[in-house]
Amino acid sequence: MESIRWLLTVAEVEVSERGVSLKSYGALMFQQVPLVEIDGMKLIQTKAILNYIAEKYNLHGKDPKDRVMINMYSEGLMDLMEMIIMVPFSPDPKPKLDNIQSKAKERYLPVYEKALTGPVYLVGGKLSLADVLLVECTLMLEEKFPAILKDFSNIKSFQGRMIQIPAINRFLQPGSKRKPQPDEKYLKNVMEVLQFKLPL
Repeated sequence: MESIRWLLTVAEVEVSERGVSLKSYGALMFQQVPLVEIDGMKLIQTKAILNYIAEKYNLHGKDPKDRVMINMYSEGLMDLMEMIIMVPFSPDPKPKLDNIQSKAKERYLPVYEKALTGPVYLVGGKLSLADVLLVECTLMLEEKFPAILKDFSNIKSFQGRMIQIPAINRFLQPGSKRKPQPDEKYLKNVMEVLQFKLPL
């Protein structure tokens, strides 16, 4: 849900939130969260929700070529962020964190560093879903690995520009709707609501 919060923030859409109980969980399509109610629809599946919001608020490129590039960049970032989100579910997080750091530096970040050589934004010269996810992902990475961007000057400059956008700047302030990275409390809640057992 956090990426959806980020995108709605950039689109400057006010949202209200409520938690999911075990009782209501069974009523969800595919028994999956997050659930977003928008334009009279109840949407699930994070990628579908992000794409709908991006299309609605002009953050998904000007044509099919832009959109496919935005989707490729976005899905790479979502893959990386999913690895980070899953760390609390591991009984021994260190190997997972080492793997995330290695993959980020060798596989993922070089792609975005190259794409930002010159352009202000990743695709089409304008702000898109991919840019929003990249700033979210880089901040997540820096929380785990503070020096991870030291060899990626283009990404660091991009991040600096993005956090000056007024809506993003407000979102990063204390008291906003931004949620912290998953922790023990999050883990306990997920286990109860989704009836998961460790190890996954």
